[in-house]
Amino acid sequence: MKHLGSVGATGLEVRLPADLVGIDGLILPGGESTTITMGLDQYGLADPIRELAASGVPVLGTCAGMILADRQHLGLIDITTRRNAFGRQLASFEDEIELAGVGGPPFTAVFIRAPWVEDLGDGVEVLAEIQGHPVAVRQGNVSAFSFHPELTADDRLHAWFVDACRSRISPRSVIQPE
Repeated sequence: MKHLGSVGATGLEVRLPADLVGIDGLILPGGESTTITMGLDQYGLADPIRELAASGVPVLGTCAGMILADRQHLGLIDITTRRNAFGRQLASFEDEIELAGVGGPPFTAVFIRAPWVEDLGDGVEVLAEIQGHPVAVRQGNVSAFSFHPELTADDRLHAWFVDACRSRISPRSVIQPE
């Protein structure tokens, strides 16, 4: 929420399908993907999120959000991910990556029990790789990153996402579900 505010957007939490009405963008955050999936199912958010993405609203998945966006979960982007691909909590790391489409110096990416993309469908653009594995991808209005951009002081990725939201519709809000 802090990064969204620093780039001129207002973040809102999504708890119910009604919270998705009229939004300009959606961030599927990191966390524990199984727990988040159960919450999406419990509160009836899965289909409304699919409809939102299908309508062209920009969606950004980070870490567990990348997993949620894949073919086996919400099906928002034509990828298959591998959970905890870089290892368990103790194997967490930071790396400097060049992120296609986000200008400036390399971006510090924080990987915590992070996934990577195991399989890409046609039309999925790879924006960054680590150790030969895609860790940032985009297909149409859906982007997915296996790292946590909110854990650094660098707000360029959030600005990039907010710009995508603004280029589609006049800015009102960008939301992040709990």
